[in-house]
Amino acid sequence: MSHFIVHSVPGSPYGRAVFAALEEKHTAYRIAPVTPETSKREPHLSRHPFGRVPVLEHGDLMLYETQAILRYLDRTVPMPPLTPNAPQAAARMDQVMNICDWYLFQGVSNVIGFQRVVRPRLLGQPPDESAIANAMPKAHAVINELSRLLGEKPYFTGDAVSLADLMVAPQFDFLRQTPEWPVLTAKTANLGAWLDRMTARGSLVATTWERIAAMAAAA
Repeated sequence: MSHFIVHSVPGSPYGRAVFAALEEKHTAYRIAPVTPETSKREPHLSRHPFGRVPVLEHGDLMLYETQAILRYLDRTVPMPPLTPNAPQAAARMDQVMNICDWYLFQGVSNVIGFQRVVRPRLLGQPPDESAIANAMPKAHAVINELSRLLGEKPYFTGDAVSLADLMVAPQFDFLRQTPEWPVLTAKTANLGAWLDRMTARGSLVATTWERIAAMAAAA
């Protein structure tokens, strides 16, 4: 079967999760660059009817939704495994992945990260301070709960990296670029140490915004 092709916008935390999983699998892939503008028109809408990223292309399969993509990669390239065998650990992975989608991204990362990082960097506009302030109570709740779930473990499901870690780390690495991060993590030192471990991994080093942007420019 053909190599994996990832249609994504450089800098997308969800795109980075997919790239990081591919790096963890040591498997070949390439990026098909998408921009915020081209994501909302054809041919991208034929790949993703909601105009989002990433989309995985593999042979005749076109697959969107990051959780679905990550699970497909873990089934298609089974080594090293990124899903725990133990049912309870696998359930914890699923829980953290859903927290990432429904609570960390929605209303936190897509507000604070967008306003502090994306809006100035890509749009040349100042952040909306009121939107950031309104997002902070939810951000505290999400950070506190993820800190509780991580506990003293090296990774969210135990001693090995899972798909949950690969989903959350790009979102947190985005938030770490904001002045809100020290405030949010003042009482959750375990998350800071976990993020340091994650961003030191080769899979995260290879998939920074700058590196993916360079790959997109060369595509």
